[in-house]
Amino acid sequence: ADDGTLTPTARTILQRLQQPAAASTIATETGIPLFRVRSSLRELVEAGLLAESADQFRLTALGTERLAAEVHRA
Repeated sequence: ADDGTLTPTARTILQRLQQPAAASTIATETGIPLFRVRSSLRELVEAGLLAESADQFRLTALGTERLAAEVHRA
């Protein structure tokens, strides 16, 4: 969302990516449909919260900070 809050899907994905994983793994483990995982991953990479290398997604420093802020907000 534009106000800086994460969607529930994005929050779930960030939490899962405290350990790097592929999109298909995230979909399997979270139960979120793969197409939705992929679109969320793309948005999170564009926002600078995730980085991708060799088909593995991982949190950036900014992503880690955002996840911590979300936990405090909840």
